[in-house]
Amino acid sequence: MSSRKVRNVVRLTSSYAILVILAIAAIYPALWILLGALRPGKSLYSKTLFPETLTLDHFSELFNSRQILFPQWYMNTLKVSICSMILGVLLTLLTSYALSRFRFRGRQNFMSILLVLGMFPGFMSMIAIFLLLKELSLLDTHLALIMVYAAGAPLGLTLIAKGFFDTIPRSLDEAARIDGAGNFKIFTSIILPLSRPILTYLALLQFTGPWVDFIFAKLILRSKPNWTVAVGMWDMVNNAQNTNFTVFAAGAVLIAVPITILFMFMQRLLVDGLTSGASKG
Repeated sequence: MSSRKVRNVVRLTSSYAILVILAIAAIYPALWILLGALRPGKSLYSKTLFPETLTLDHFSELFNSRQILFPQWYMNTLKVSICSMILGVLLTLLTSYALSRFRFRGRQNFMSILLVLGMFPGFMSMIAIFLLLKELSLLDTHLALIMVYAAGAPLGLTLIAKGFFDTIPRSLDEAARIDGAGNFKIFTSIILPLSRPILTYLALLQFTGPWVDFIFAKLILRSKPNWTVAVGMWDMVNNAQNTNFTVFAAGAVLIAVPITILFMFMQRLLVDGLTSGASKG
């Protein structure tokens, strides 16, 4: 066997070995939580990975306990995440389309401001947002979360979406204008159908952000029935007198379900969008 073939075999073997290690590192924690949710008792610790007996009592406790308002927290989070996703993606698309297709005074300065502000973490503005929401009497409301999550989406995602829109040929816009189409018609009939990959990316980010956010939700939501699932789950393990980690694991499994379903559905759209874009190119 030549030295070149030996190097190729070593390189291929090393690549597969690294991929296997990364896969184990990613799958093992998720498998541990899933099996922990099915393990009897209150502790996740066990000498073996697979429990000797399996139980669904922890999932039942999530929905039947009077102290744990998990179904209500779950629906609160789902409502906030879906509304934030729809409004945030819409605002981001409109803003990025305007920056990509129109030329106006202050355009470059506006993009520079977006770039600079995007470098700062969002929690730096939480005190100012808290005071503003307090003056507007919006504390302890889901509307406050939706407004902040949706309004903050263009700040970090506009330049990414604009870069994608810049790759769509302007000749398509010009041809549509010759046929009498306006800006809104061009945006809805030409730009959006060609933007499936970026739509998928924006939707995934804008849904998962509010779904797993804890810091801002904890700051704004004060009453227990209005909590999101992240705040409620934190309260479950923060209570040192009655810490049930297996119930917490069961809640973590249920939290992962919407994100998994959304990713699987959006992944198909992403592949379709990339395929159609390549064929048109």
